[in-house]
Amino acid sequence: MSNLFDLSSAQLIRAAAIKEKISALEKELVSILGSPAPAAKPVVAPKKKRTLSAAGLASIKAAQKARWAKIKKSAPVKLAAKAPAPVAKKKFTMSAAAKAKISAAAKARWAKIKGQKKA
Repeated sequence: MSNLFDLSSAQLIRAAAIKEKISALEKELVSILGSPAPAAKPVVAPKKKRTLSAAGLASIKAAQKARWAKIKKSAPVKLAAKAPAPVAKKKFTMSAAAKAKISAAAKARWAKIKGQKKA
Protein backbone atom coordinates (compact mmCIF):
# COMPACT_ATOMS: atom_id res chain seq x y z
CA MET A 1 0.00 0.00 0.00
CA SER A 2 1.39 3.39 -0.93
CA ASN A 3 1.83 6.33 1.39
CA LEU A 4 -1.10 8.79 1.62
CA PHE A 5 1.22 11.69 0.80
CA ASP A 6 2.16 10.05 -2.52
CA LEU A 7 -1.45 9.85 -3.73
CA SER A 8 -3.06 12.45 -5.98
CA SER A 9 -6.19 14.31 -4.94
CA ALA A 10 -8.29 12.28 -7.40
CA GLN A 11 -7.03 9.03 -5.86
CA LEU A 12 -7.81 10.29 -2.35
CA ILE A 13 -11.37 11.25 -3.38
CA ARG A 14 -11.90 7.82 -4.99
CA ALA A 15 -10.56 6.04 -1.86
CA ALA A 16 -12.93 8.07 0.36
CA ALA A 17 -15.88 7.13 -1.87
CA ILE A 18 -14.98 3.45 -1.72
CA LYS A 19 -14.65 3.63 2.06
CA GLU A 20 -18.12 5.21 2.29
CA LYS A 21 -19.57 2.41 0.12
CA ILE A 22 -17.94 -0.21 2.37
CA SER A 23 -19.38 1.37 5.54
CA ALA A 24 -22.83 1.61 3.89
CA LEU A 25 -22.67 -2.07 2.92
CA GLU A 26 -21.60 -3.00 6.47
CA LYS A 27 -24.57 -1.09 7.90
CA GLU A 28 -26.92 -2.87 5.47
CA LEU A 29 -25.43 -6.23 6.46
CA VAL A 30 -25.93 -5.42 10.16
CA SER A 31 -29.55 -4.51 9.52
CA ILE A 32 -30.12 -7.83 7.73
CA LEU A 33 -28.27 -10.07 10.16
CA GLY A 34 -28.96 -8.19 13.37
CA SER A 35 -25.86 -7.47 15.44
CA PRO A 36 -22.44 -7.53 13.85
CA ALA A 37 -20.84 -10.94 14.17
CA PRO A 38 -17.74 -10.87 16.35
CA ALA A 39 -14.56 -12.13 14.78
CA ALA A 40 -14.29 -15.85 15.41
CA LYS A 41 -11.32 -16.81 17.53
CA PRO A 42 -9.67 -20.11 16.78
CA VAL A 43 -10.57 -22.67 19.41
CA VAL A 44 -7.47 -23.94 21.15
CA ALA A 45 -7.78 -27.04 23.27
CA PRO A 46 -6.28 -26.68 26.75
CA LYS A 47 -3.00 -28.46 27.19
CA LYS A 48 -3.31 -31.73 29.04
CA LYS A 49 -1.11 -32.25 32.06
CA ARG A 50 1.32 -35.04 31.34
CA THR A 51 1.65 -37.65 34.02
CA LEU A 52 4.28 -40.30 34.57
CA SER A 53 3.67 -43.72 36.05
CA ALA A 54 5.52 -44.83 39.17
CA ALA A 55 7.36 -47.49 37.18
CA GLY A 56 8.46 -44.94 34.59
CA LEU A 57 9.68 -42.58 37.30
CA ALA A 58 11.58 -45.40 39.02
CA SER A 59 13.31 -46.38 35.77
CA ILE A 60 14.34 -42.77 35.13
CA LYS A 61 15.73 -42.49 38.68
CA ALA A 62 17.65 -45.74 38.33
CA ALA A 63 19.13 -44.65 35.00
CA GLN A 64 20.21 -41.29 36.45
CA LYS A 65 21.82 -42.98 39.47
CA ALA A 66 23.66 -45.33 37.12
CA ARG A 67 24.95 -42.35 35.11
CA TRP A 68 26.24 -40.69 38.28
CA ALA A 69 27.83 -43.93 39.42
CA LYS A 70 29.63 -44.18 36.09
CA ILE A 71 30.82 -40.59 36.35
CA LYS A 72 32.03 -41.00 39.91
CA LYS A 73 33.56 -44.42 39.12
CA SER A 74 31.95 -45.91 42.18
CA ALA A 75 30.40 -49.28 42.93
CA PRO A 76 27.17 -50.32 41.16
CA VAL A 77 24.08 -48.48 42.34
CA LYS A 78 21.74 -50.23 44.74
CA LEU A 79 18.26 -48.76 44.78
CA ALA A 80 17.22 -49.93 48.25
CA ALA A 81 20.45 -49.42 50.21
CA LYS A 82 21.64 -45.96 51.15
CA ALA A 83 25.30 -45.00 51.03
CA PRO A 84 27.06 -44.88 54.42
CA ALA A 85 27.75 -41.48 55.93
CA PRO A 86 31.22 -40.13 55.11
CA VAL A 87 33.79 -40.52 57.86
CA ALA A 88 34.83 -37.19 59.37
CA LYS A 89 38.50 -36.28 59.20
CA LYS A 90 40.44 -36.56 62.43
CA LYS A 91 40.95 -33.09 63.87
CA PHE A 92 44.57 -31.95 63.97
CA THR A 93 45.85 -31.39 67.50
CA MET A 94 49.11 -29.77 68.52
CA SER A 95 51.26 -31.08 71.34
CA ALA A 96 51.92 -28.91 74.38
CA ALA A 97 55.64 -28.77 73.55
CA ALA A 98 54.93 -27.47 70.05
CA LYS A 99 52.56 -24.81 71.46
CA ALA A 100 55.21 -23.69 73.94
CA LYS A 101 57.84 -23.48 71.19
CA ILE A 102 55.59 -21.32 68.96
CA SER A 103 54.66 -19.11 71.92
CA ALA A 104 58.33 -18.58 72.83
CA ALA A 105 59.20 -17.67 69.22
CA ALA A 106 56.33 -15.15 69.08
CA LYS A 107 57.39 -13.58 72.38
CA ALA A 108 60.96 -13.29 71.11
CA ARG A 109 59.79 -11.55 67.91
CA TRP A 110 57.69 -9.07 69.89
CA ALA A 111 60.53 -8.40 72.30
CA LYS A 112 62.85 -7.71 69.38
CA ILE A 113 60.32 -5.29 67.79
CA LYS A 114 59.72 -3.47 71.11
CA GLY A 115 63.51 -3.25 71.68
CA GLN A 116 63.96 -1.62 68.26
CA LYS A 117 61.25 0.97 69.01
CA LYS A 118 62.92 2.03 72.29
CA ALA A 119 66.32 2.44 70.71
